[in-house]
Amino acid sequence: MTAFLNYEQQGHVVTLTMCQPERRNPLTGNTAVAEILAACERIAADRSVRAVILTGEGSAFSSGGDIKTMQQQSFGDVDGMRIRDDYRRGIQRLPLALFNLEVPTIAAINGAAVGAGLDLACMCDLRVASDKARFAESFVKMGIIPGDGGAWLLPRVIGMARAAELSLTGRMIDAATALQWGLVSQVVPPEELLNAANALASEIAANPPQVTRMTKKLMREGMHQSLASLLELSAAYQALAHQTADHREAVSAFLEKRTPEFKG
Repeated sequence: MTAFLNYEQQGHVVTLTMCQPERRNPLTGNTAVAEILAACERIAADRSVRAVILTGEGSAFSSGGDIKTMQQQSFGDVDGMRIRDDYRRGIQRLPLALFNLEVPTIAAINGAAVGAGLDLACMCDLRVASDKARFAESFVKMGIIPGDGGAWLLPRVIGMARAAELSLTGRMIDAATALQWGLVSQVVPPEELLNAANALASEIAANPPQVTRMTKKLMREGMHQSLASLLELSAAYQALAHQTADHREAVSAFLEKRTPEFKG
């Protein structure tokens, strides 16, 4: 079986490309989970990385679950306890790995993002889409539930009402609707997608890397902490930020009316 994920770094930006276009980049029935987890570990260990782009080859970003695997599960070839363990040890590790990754992540959605493929996009911090992209939380159409954290992720991205509409109908929406609903922040022609994602990644990477990491962490923690708890964490992070060389550089550059150079 060919590798699922291509890892490429240019400067401070890593691009992860799902490269099984003939299968529409499924996340099960292959090595997708293991390779994405390994990439997250590699990124976490490399302090030179300041932003990550996740995209797909071919007509799909990701088609989600592999149908052949679902067929085996549905006909009793695999017992229920084994399926439960497979989820826990498999695809459910993806939202935890991407959610806890300190480096900002951008999903560059080149085509269909369906089921777990849509949820994978929602695991990223930002989403930009080709105008050919399509989106569906399609689990209900297959007679299953979002087993990969989609019921937690999607409402936090587009709100409960819109998430319920997608999840309970299984309806497909186009890129223009996704932009209107706030699912993505940009829609561009297909040939401009990676340029748009790289421009966004480069803008993020130009900022102090320690501060962008802490800012992402604060926003993630704010999704489930009380205001009082988040303020305490913010005070601690701010004390660290004020003592960094990049903060001193930012203040000096502002006073000297020049462009700062952040080194992390």
